[in-house]
Amino acid sequence: MGEKLVVVGQGYVGLPLAMRAVEAGFDVVGIDVDEWRVKRLNAGESFVEDISDEQVAAALRCGRYLAGTDYADAEGFDVCVITVPTPLSEGAPDLCHIASAGRSIAPLVRPGATVVLESTTYPGTTEEYLLPILEEGSGLRAPEDFLLGYSPERIDPGNAVWRLENTPKVVSGIDAASLKRIQSFYQRVVDRVVPVSSLQVAELCKLLENTFRHVNIALVNELAIFAEQLGIDVWEAIDAASTKPFGYMRFTPGPGVGGHCLPIDPSYLSWKVKSSLGHNFRFVELANDINDHMPDRVVHRLMLALNQRGKALNGSRVVVLGLAYKKNAGDCRESPAIDVVKSLHKLGARVRAADPHVTDCRLPAGIEIVEATRQELAEADAVLVLTDHDQFDFELVQEVSPYVFDTRNRCRGPNVEVL
Repeated sequence: MGEKLVVVGQGYVGLPLAMRAVEAGFDVVGIDVDEWRVKRLNAGESFVEDISDEQVAAALRCGRYLAGTDYADAEGFDVCVITVPTPLSEGAPDLCHIASAGRSIAPLVRPGATVVLESTTYPGTTEEYLLPILEEGSGLRAPEDFLLGYSPERIDPGNAVWRLENTPKVVSGIDAASLKRIQSFYQRVVDRVVPVSSLQVAELCKLLENTFRHVNIALVNELAIFAEQLGIDVWEAIDAASTKPFGYMRFTPGPGVGGHCLPIDPSYLSWKVKSSLGHNFRFVELANDINDHMPDRVVHRLMLALNQRGKALNGSRVVVLGLAYKKNAGDCRESPAIDVVKSLHKLGARVRAADPHVTDCRLPAGIEIVEATRQELAEADAVLVLTDHDQFDFELVQEVSPYVFDTRNRCRGPNVEVL
């Protein structure tokens, strides 16, 4: 019998880890509070785009994977990895899911066991918040009795090149023995492990990665606004700047930021700086302000464009291409495209939305889900490109649409405006 791994949370982070660990020879229990998820997983069905139904079915067939809602299935574990969400609540970190997972797993912690937190959070969470919960519930002490560490998740949903196994994995431990054990565990599931000196360094590493993206996206978003007013093609400038082989990294504007990380993670860092040091993290706060208002900017630009064509937004037929927060992916949670669609609908536009990847998205009543056919595009007063899935025929879009507002720079022509 192999080592027993428990993965708490079977979402876009936890499920890939569970599947990879099965391949590496672990006996894996995937715990999730969502009964619908558990039922689908035990039927061999995946709801995570990076994991196929066949991968789940194969893990079940080999007898080394079980999904469940009952923590009793986790009894006797060697390693437990916590991959639960860490949302914001009124601008402050909400660690309720970490607390719940910690309290549930604590009674099952035995001497020599290892617990790793992967959830994105502020520096100090693992040692100052999770550790006391585990110690109180188990009656044990770390690192004397059990091992504890933090390893930030780096999953990029829909990325076919960089997956869990070939993305370098940063690891940390509460002491040297914990680090050694956690490093050894991850070396069995990923190609490269990057050890760091402390839990806080690893926690800050994740926030730095996402804050870097958030701030640079805000930079090009604001630049796009001013470039349009100055009559300069910001996309051409970005293409030209991207030819520089050093000292520059390409970021592009869009209708806002979305997903599980960028709208949230930098605010964890900003909150920690404010609460611990009493200072405002001005870069993060400015980036939040710029990126949060991009959906409004898109709606305003579309309204002006229709007005210039003698049409009001109210009553106009607007075909929206893309609801997901990123290209070639199906997740529409925290998507700026949804904010745009809701605003257009509220202002009276007759919104029709197309997205070949999204199957479950909560939209206001009255918004029709359509396919981006020639007739659908031709009959629109405006076509709004929000997510540039490769499945869309952008040559057809620019050929037959009366007017296109493209926030992703996939269309060009006399009837096209870009963000």
